[in-house]
Amino acid sequence: MAKSDVTYTGYLDLERILGAQYPASGAHDELLFIIVHQASELWLKLCLHELTQARAQIEADDLRPAFKMLSRVARAQGQLIQSWDVLSTMTPHDYSTIRPHLGTSSGFQSPQYRMMEFMLGGRDAKHIQLHEKTGDWSQRLTREIARGSIYDEAVKLLARRGFAIDPAAQNRDPVAAYEHNASVESAWAEIYRDPQKHWDLYELAEKLVDLEYHFQRWRFGHLKTVERIIGFKKGTGGTPGAPYLAGVLKQAFFPELLSVRTAI
Repeated sequence: MAKSDVTYTGYLDLERILGAQYPASGAHDELLFIIVHQASELWLKLCLHELTQARAQIEADDLRPAFKMLSRVARAQGQLIQSWDVLSTMTPHDYSTIRPHLGTSSGFQSPQYRMMEFMLGGRDAKHIQLHEKTGDWSQRLTREIARGSIYDEAVKLLARRGFAIDPAAQNRDPVAAYEHNASVESAWAEIYRDPQKHWDLYELAEKLVDLEYHFQRWRFGHLKTVERIIGFKKGTGGTPGAPYLAGVLKQAFFPELLSVRTAI
């Protein structure tokens, strides 16, 4: 196709995108519910694209391009956070007209959300089985959980830069939950005490803090929207609903980047 034949609708494949909403209930608010979740999946796709390359740049000790990518993820996370503001215009009655048509489908089953959580270091292998019937996602998640998270690569970079990092932190089993390590906190403390000497690592630390901050804001928005619409009912996917969401808010991806603020 000649460039002159490329149209806005064709380039963006808008016919397929705009035709991908199939309300099942006939309820007025179901289109809102579908579009918010579909748009969120597109933003998650962008986040995964940027995080994958940012991790590669950190592994290569080429941090400047990574900073742009991580900043873009934070901006995309802002869009995800704002989506709850739109969805929260749905009242409990509005949702009650839709819920019977959702079956056991749930945002808990989003493979892209799970992949982003895995890439940041929040890993629980039991969640992989939820995606065995979702294309090749169980294989992709299995590969991801077997390699270092973006924070694991940052810790290894600290060691390559000459900081005294405990070998247990450098060579840990990536499938296991990350545990706070005093040597990692000490390295970050040295960086934070003299940012001019370690400026790129200082900036990396703050970009990672941004990621976690926005991810937790997204989780908090999810919690409050669920409370507002369904209260403390169980989720459609069988989770406890609001209590489950409140529990994951306590999970930290980069614990030393939080604890170092008390140490310095």
